[in-house]
Amino acid sequence: MVLNILNFSTMKKLLGLVFLMLLLISGTGPTSPKLQSAPSIEGTWELVSFNNYDGKKITTVPTTEGYRQIKMYYNGKVMWTRYVPKDSVEWFGYGSYSTTDSTLTERLEYMSSSMRKIANDSMVWTLKLELKPDRYSQIFVDGDGNPINSENYKRLD
Repeated sequence: MVLNILNFSTMKKLLGLVFLMLLLISGTGPTSPKLQSAPSIEGTWELVSFNNYDGKKITTVPTTEGYRQIKMYYNGKVMWTRYVPKDSVEWFGYGSYSTTDSTLTERLEYMSSSMRKIANDSMVWTLKLELKPDRYSQIFVDGDGNPINSENYKRLD
């Protein structure tokens, strides 16, 4: 009889412990560590401002009213267009691009005649890249790596 009471008491404690564990487990959802992936330049971007660098001094100049410059990066291809209300000159370009964590390289295959007049012979631009999920800056640097000016974009999609 003492053995039955002891077994019943032990079983009761064991069942209570199992019930408590089930309750605790059911109250928690599955969790997985969120991997922080690096932001991607892939998407559509609109130019919002320019930075001019003079040593340690940075001057930010917003785009003028009506001025629009859009860049699209998809599947290794880049295309951009610029609209300036007071200028009838067309500005656009198309080519390929590649990025690292700190550089953006654009290789234009064709462009507007106005762009071709100021383009370098190789039609390749390697720029310093500062990329965040919803903004990026492409920074032109001199031969010593010092910033000259930048174009600053916001993500549209």
